[in-house]
Amino acid sequence: MSYKKRFDGRKFDETRAIEAKAGVIPRADGSAYFRIGKTIAYAAVYGPRNLYPKFLQDPGKGILRCRYNMMPFSGAGERVRPGGSRRSKEISMVTEKALLPVVDLSEFQNSVVDIFIELPQTDAGTRCAGICAASIALADAGIPMKDMVAAVSVGIVDDQVLVDLDYEEEAYEAGPVADIPVAFINRTGEVTLLQMDGEISKDNLKKAIEMGRKACLKINDIQKKALKDKYGEQNE
Repeated sequence: MSYKKRFDGRKFDETRAIEAKAGVIPRADGSAYFRIGKTIAYAAVYGPRNLYPKFLQDPGKGILRCRYNMMPFSGAGERVRPGGSRRSKEISMVTEKALLPVVDLSEFQNSVVDIFIELPQTDAGTRCAGICAASIALADAGIPMKDMVAAVSVGIVDDQVLVDLDYEEEAYEAGPVADIPVAFINRTGEVTLLQMDGEISKDNLKKAIEMGRKACLKINDIQKKALKDKYGEQNE
């Protein structure tokens, strides 16, 4: 094992610096800003509103619809082409599935709640940042929720298990790398997202998930503080 010290000096179980704000987009029904390291995500929620065309409607409940998008200038690598891509569709889908377990749309038949996630700056961990921002934005919009969802990437770099890989670590070439985005429901500890890119042993996977769970508890505190900062100020 040669990866004994992280490029940015963090501990192996330490996330990058995190900042979150609620209600940052005035015209949205709910919105949020979430920054982890150099990755920035904005989420805007619109709805519930009538869903068209009508054949998409569910008479039993409302539906959740997510759109994830990295802006063309957001990354340090090649320019991201505008418009949808296979990757953005996949992340939109997993974001929706990560949030659905906590959202109650039973009172909003034939309606849709849209979540738009935009990333103007990226340095790894984009889907997790988007999920964290979207969770705050849903709460800011007043959508009934059982709890918040927090997400972070975990994985291994040269057999070292760690939390919140940055771009340099994802691109590490001197040894194996596994990147594993995970999301948790705060109160129950249930996993709502688990994906993996790379290979990892069963024991290291268990260790990584546990490290991710602890990191998400801290992220959840930051999410709740963002909402308290907004609504606490309004109630003063």
